[in-house]
Amino acid sequence: MLIGFDIGGTKTEVCVLDHSGHTQFRHRTPTPQTYDTFVATVADLIVLAEKEAGESCQQVGIGLPGAVSPATGLIKNANCTFLNGHDLQADLAKASGKTIHIANDANCFALSEAVDGAGKDGVVVFGAILGTGCGGGLILNQQVWGGRNAIGGEWGHNPLPGYTEEKDGPVRPCYCGRDNCVEQFISGTGLEKSYRIKTDKTLAAQDIIALMQQGDVVAGECYKQMVDQMGRCFAALINVLDPDVIVLGGGLSNVDELYRDLPQATMPYLFTDVAELCFKKAEYGDSSGIRGAAWLGR
Repeated sequence: MLIGFDIGGTKTEVCVLDHSGHTQFRHRTPTPQTYDTFVATVADLIVLAEKEAGESCQQVGIGLPGAVSPATGLIKNANCTFLNGHDLQADLAKASGKTIHIANDANCFALSEAVDGAGKDGVVVFGAILGTGCGGGLILNQQVWGGRNAIGGEWGHNPLPGYTEEKDGPVRPCYCGRDNCVEQFISGTGLEKSYRIKTDKTLAAQDIIALMQQGDVVAGECYKQMVDQMGRCFAALINVLDPDVIVLGGGLSNVDELYRDLPQATMPYLFTDVAELCFKKAEYGDSSGIRGAAWLGR
C-alpha cells in the first residue's frame, strides 16, 4: 500500500493506493494553519489511513504547491506559507516513523498521469495544469524530473513566446514580479483578462467558453487568441523536450475543442516540417494530484 497527501490552502486530503492503482481509502480534513499542528495532523492521518487500509504503509508521498529547496532542504514557495523555511520531510519522518517523499503538486499530477493515466504509454510526459494559473510537471521514465534547482516544469513563469502588444494586448504584470508570464495568458484567469480587455466586462472563464461554443464573436476571438498563445507556449516546450504526450489538467482541460485545435496551432512554431503531436485530457482529473503523491513512494 502507498499513502499520498494532497496539501491545499484550505484542505488536506489523504488516500491509500494499492500497487495496482486502486484507491482503498480517502479522507479530507481542513488544513491546519500552524506548522506544529500541521505535522501532528499529518502524522495522525497516516495512522488513520493505515487503520482503514488494514495494512502498514512505510512510504508516504506529500504533494503541495511549493518545493523542497535543493540548497537547504527546506520548503520554499508554498502557498501554505507556514510551511516555508521548515524541514518538512525530516519533521514528518520523525513524527510518523515513515519514509517521506515530497513533490510539487503539478509534478504529482504529471506523475499520476504518466504511471497509469493518459500518459502511461509515454517515456517523456509533460503534464500541464491550465486552471486559475498555469503549472507543469515533467516525468521521465515514470519518475519526476524536478531539476537541479527544483523548478523543472515551471513553464508558467516563462515569458509568453513571441509576445507583441498588437497580437496579445497590453503588458500583463504577474504576481511573481515579472511581466507577460505564460500563466497570465493561457489560464482561466488569462482568458478572463482577454475578454475584459475586449469588452470591459468581467466574465468567468467557463462562461466565456460557453459563449464561444454558442457562436459569440468576441468570445470566439478570445478563444482563438488563447489557442494561438497556447500553440506558441507548447511549441517552445516541444522544441526543447519533444515529449511523447502532453497531458492537460485544470479547468481548461475540459474544453473539448482544444484537442482539435492545439495541434494545428502549435505546428507553425515547431522546428520541423512534420510532427506527431499528442495532447490528451487527464484521465484522473482532480484526483491526479493525490494519486501522484502516493505514487512518489513506488
